[in-house]
Amino acid sequence: MDDEAGRQGHQPGLERRRFLGAVGAAGAGVAGVAVAGCDSSGHGEHDRTARPSRAARRAVDTERHRAGSADWRIRSVGPQDAVEGYTDKVSVVPGEEFGLYVSTSAPDFRVSAYRVGWYGGAQARLVWRSGRVPGRRQNPPVMIDATRTVQADWRRTLRVRTEDWPEGAYLLRLDADHGQRYVPLIVRSKEAAGRTLLMHAVATWQAYNTWGGFSLYQGQDGAYGTRSLAVGFDRPYDGNGAVKFLVYERALVVLAERLGIPLAYTTGVDVHRDPAVLRDAAAVISLGHDEYWTPQQRRYVTRARDAGTNVAFLGANTCFRRTRLERGPGGADRTVVCYKTAYHDDPYLADHHDLVTADFRQQPAPDPESSLTGVLYEGYPTDAPYVVHTPGHWLFAGTGVGRGDSFAHLVGVEYDRVTPGEPTPEPLEIIAHSPLVCNGRHSHADSAYYTVPSGAGVFATGTMRWVEGLMAGTRENGRDHGMDARTAAFVRRTTENLLRAFAAGPCAEHRPKPVDNVAAVYSGASRVRA
Repeated sequence: MDDEAGRQGHQPGLERRRFLGAVGAAGAGVAGVAVAGCDSSGHGEHDRTARPSRAARRAVDTERHRAGSADWRIRSVGPQDAVEGYTDKVSVVPGEEFGLYVSTSAPDFRVSAYRVGWYGGAQARLVWRSGRVPGRRQNPPVMIDATRTVQADWRRTLRVRTEDWPEGAYLLRLDADHGQRYVPLIVRSKEAAGRTLLMHAVATWQAYNTWGGFSLYQGQDGAYGTRSLAVGFDRPYDGNGAVKFLVYERALVVLAERLGIPLAYTTGVDVHRDPAVLRDAAAVISLGHDEYWTPQQRRYVTRARDAGTNVAFLGANTCFRRTRLERGPGGADRTVVCYKTAYHDDPYLADHHDLVTADFRQQPAPDPESSLTGVLYEGYPTDAPYVVHTPGHWLFAGTGVGRGDSFAHLVGVEYDRVTPGEPTPEPLEIIAHSPLVCNGRHSHADSAYYTVPSGAGVFATGTMRWVEGLMAGTRENGRDHGMDARTAAFVRRTTENLLRAFAAGPCAEHRPKPVDNVAAVYSGASRVRA
């Protein structure tokens, strides 16, 4: 995301572990790499008329009409050692068991599992609650020196079976005497035929996680040069435990469930591991901050698009970092590897150029994200109005906007734009074209829409604040960047138009096709076709 400089050396094979801040014992490091996904899921043969099963529709209707639980929010985080935890799986299927690892300074604590949704405005429902669980302080974090990967190295506190837990996005709330924390968990769908698939960006959550002092952006001293080269899911998230989900994803989940469209749930890690969930999906939704993708995940989403599945990118800086998934203490795919500018030290450089964890657009295997998203990440930070360019577009139906109408602060903090000199699909229609200044440079952010021969539509907002805009004026997450209720109404109606249209099947079959206007907007610019 940020302006990166410098490179930190890496000695492949050196995997000595130590307690952070002290010399500790040796141990095993990250090993085993998931380099190949399943290519046998038949994504080239989607049923373009697939509809959700009767059971799936009934489950949606039943769940959305249940009573909610207004007390799901954290009241007091408390000191860091009050309570914190993590699960040994980023997602489970209904009925599957997961392990919960908790450290607390309290003598005991309680776990409450809340499913996020509309629920008549309550926005979550209590699905399960534990009894009082004995508490204990767990060991200090440990580090794998070779990649500066922090691990909690804790003992499992309890097993939880998700019997009768509906598919969805969950917040496990840990309640102790002097504080509370969330632990996010996705109860994923085995299949998404005819449904809109919400793809949660767990790799990006982890990339920014500074628990233990290290993330993919900084080390314990705050410097980029001492950052982790790989980060693991075997540790809690920092802050309240679910910041990225709450800011960039929750509001979209609530809105989609309120609309009553058939939904399915997964994560980017699960798409990488088993792309079968994409088969015959009506749409795939990438949420507000979805920066870190494996090449396999990108390939499978692209295949789904080419077979008729609509795709929406409701953020910016999406599919920017090329990552690799490796083992961690909790099992396969528990470590997110991303060397970034230190890609010369990536052990895969010698034999697997397409898996080297540089940015997608960079050497040694450049493949700019714009061939999928239609837009290209350009900069950070910025704060600018969102400016409508094509008011008659079907996505803006019912908003009442005219050309040049603007919505203050909706563009930020990162942005994308259509970049004709990079690979872009055709026809591509720019529907918002927002002037901005980023680090002294004048540019634009673009919202863009295109279709492909399968009939699938693809929409990108071009701004990271889109999902935040759904909550503008409410300060639901403690910040709204100055966006107001008018902005919220505009973003909400546009997003409703998008979700309803994409849920109905290949968008080109029932909505107007895009009119390519890139040459008109960027006069004189040369075009590279994806």
